[in-house]
Amino acid sequence: MWPDNETETDYLNFTGVSDTVAEIVIQAQGRPISIGVSGAWGVGKSSMIKLIRAALAGRAEGDKSKLVFVEFNAWLYQGYDDARAALLDVIAEKLQNEAKDRQSGFEKVAEFAKRIRVLRTIKLGASALLPLAFGLPPVGFLMQALELGHKALTGSVGQEDISTFKEKAAAAGESASGLLRPPPDTSPPKEIHAIRECFEQALKEMGITLVVLIDDLDRCLPPTTISTLEAIRLFLFLENTAFVIAADDAMIKHAVRKHFEGVDDTLVTSYFDKLIQVPIRVPPLGTQEVRAYLMLLFTQNSTLSVAEKEAIRVKVCKQLGQTWRGLRVDRAFMETLQDNYPPELLARFESADRLAPLMTSATQIAGNPRLIKRFLNALSIRMTISRAHGVGVDEAALAKMLLFERCGSPAAHSKLSQAVITDSEGKPRFLGEWEDKANAGQELKLDAPWDEPFFREWLTVAPRLANMDLRGILYVSREHSPLISAEDRLTSQAAELLASLLQHPDMSATLKTNLMSVPRPELAIMMDRVLAHAQAQQEWGTPDILEACLVLAEVDPPQGKRLGTFLRDRPAVQITPSIVPRLKDESWAPELFEHWSQSGVSTSVKRAITTSRKSDGDIKV
Repeated sequence: MWPDNETETDYLNFTGVSDTVAEIVIQAQGRPISIGVSGAWGVGKSSMIKLIRAALAGRAEGDKSKLVFVEFNAWLYQGYDDARAALLDVIAEKLQNEAKDRQSGFEKVAEFAKRIRVLRTIKLGASALLPLAFGLPPVGFLMQALELGHKALTGSVGQEDISTFKEKAAAAGESASGLLRPPPDTSPPKEIHAIRECFEQALKEMGITLVVLIDDLDRCLPPTTISTLEAIRLFLFLENTAFVIAADDAMIKHAVRKHFEGVDDTLVTSYFDKLIQVPIRVPPLGTQEVRAYLMLLFTQNSTLSVAEKEAIRVKVCKQLGQTWRGLRVDRAFMETLQDNYPPELLARFESADRLAPLMTSATQIAGNPRLIKRFLNALSIRMTISRAHGVGVDEAALAKMLLFERCGSPAAHSKLSQAVITDSEGKPRFLGEWEDKANAGQELKLDAPWDEPFFREWLTVAPRLANMDLRGILYVSREHSPLISAEDRLTSQAAELLASLLQHPDMSATLKTNLMSVPRPELAIMMDRVLAHAQAQQEWGTPDILEACLVLAEVDPPQGKRLGTFLRDRPAVQITPSIVPRLKDESWAPELFEHWSQSGVSTSVKRAITTSRKSDGDIKV
């Protein structure tokens, strides 16, 4: 399993981007700078923030004391605290700790923290302050007083209730006194100006640059997003500050639109541009990066030593930096990096080679690192289930089916699953011709729901599935599509009769009496299963399975028409003359014979049909 969180280890050669951001901050030399790291959900923004911090720490080598980092995740405060106030508190706490460690800037930092508390007091809602302003206790306190009065009337009040009430009354009085004693001659604009001055002077006295790393802003609801941006705006353009904000710019603009209703897109863009001086986008992954990412994740979970894994990672990232020159990261390249790969790891490299192009192009994954990791975790879970239940599952085939489940058409996946369930050996045989053509590069015209470009490319991914028993794979994938076979809907009697028909079809006539008591819906299910088994028959004269079909058709006449349709769809080359006498007495046979007479069946079959018609007094040819 791979943890679904940010990492300080670079698997995607993002170091070039993180080094660029670090260089911008260092070269600013204390001048204010704000950098936006944008990208869609799951592309690696949080990991980029970690890499940027590491890059900054590395570039400040020998002078690390000048950089102080504050990491703030607005999403964690959503619903618990005002994000704007929370960011101010986090910064104040960090500066207080730094002032204590550095033995400098005490007074300015203390004043900064005090003014933040004052601003919080001023910003308290009028609904909270109004009762206290008129000398009234808070609403909660009044409710407790009423409750105590009720207990007194009913005679259930105790000494403990009275003591608790007195304590809370005293506390309410002290709170009112403190809250209603704001600093003289103050207002929000004045406090904001004072906060900025204290903050800037504190940084100057301590000789530091404060680097604020803000993450997960695009996970927040619009009010929290705007509140955090407004807090950032309070510190922007102050000396010795650097803000690095990781967020999906589209989500930020959405929050601005929601907050400032009625503004046009030009103003929305302007708002964001005024906050972000340097926009940087996390680069999307191409096939080379996705393949490298898969191989490094597989390597991470292998039995190689930590030193070997790190050496491989460094070489892979270096190679990624050269892919623009035509160099590749594939199995062949990986094999040049290490001599003693475990065999199972080499097999996974082969899977990565095959899966990477589809994981890049399929819109449901689109090279997203988080989705790739979740895919691999799902694969790992299902392999664990297969081992726990003793189900023999080929990992490559499971990965291919899981990819189809995630990215293919739901209707197509349902049809594929049904084909596996109804086949006597659990094989999706209908894929055979398509796989042959797809792998040979031949034109493949398919109807819905198979007519997707993804499906054509999926057919070329190894292994080929047409002749593989996939029932085990469906079994371990039950959380997505329940493994419900037709037999699951049969009574025990019907299930036993079906088993006998399939195991000993030549003895089917002896089961006729018992079959007469089976309900018609169950007979239809039984015919489904028998016809699915008959798909494997390559010659249609009088095979044993035909006897099972005919007995079911005799017991339930509508099943005869289904058998006729089934035989009509058999390749003409499979039909032999001996089948004609066996079918000639069936009510649905004339229509089938007419079709065969007009089709490409052999001359001997047509002659047998003519003979059967003459023997019945029908001289039509």
